[in-house]
Amino acid sequence: MGHTPRQALRAGLLSSSLCLTATVDGRAEAMFGLVVTNALCAEGSPWMLGSDAIYRHPRTMLRWGPRILSAMFDSTSVLENLVAEDNHRAVRFLKRIGFTIGKEVIMIAGTRFIPFHQERR
Repeated sequence: MGHTPRQALRAGLLSSSLCLTATVDGRAEAMFGLVVTNALCAEGSPWMLGSDAIYRHPRTMLRWGPRILSAMFDSTSVLENLVAEDNHRAVRFLKRIGFTIGKEVIMIAGTRFIPFHQERR
């Protein structure tokens, strides 16, 4: 947290066991991945950083979401992270692909975050 988009992408790429890029009209518009946070307990932290362009393709996001989660659950049984509380599109998307959104607010650098969580079915 507290990184520029470029720094966040570089950190994600270097620390992720799975890292993918989504393109829209041939341009990289989102990058997402999985950081295994506890290999013994099979816990991971999914992340995504994207431009507004990805939200112009909601059906594609919903179609690919379960496939990507399946790949993440190949190496983990629990996925959890934080999402900015005011990022309503991201919160709605997380709910649509099966995440439970927590209520506890965690303040980081003046921004309100809420946890999201999903276990392998």
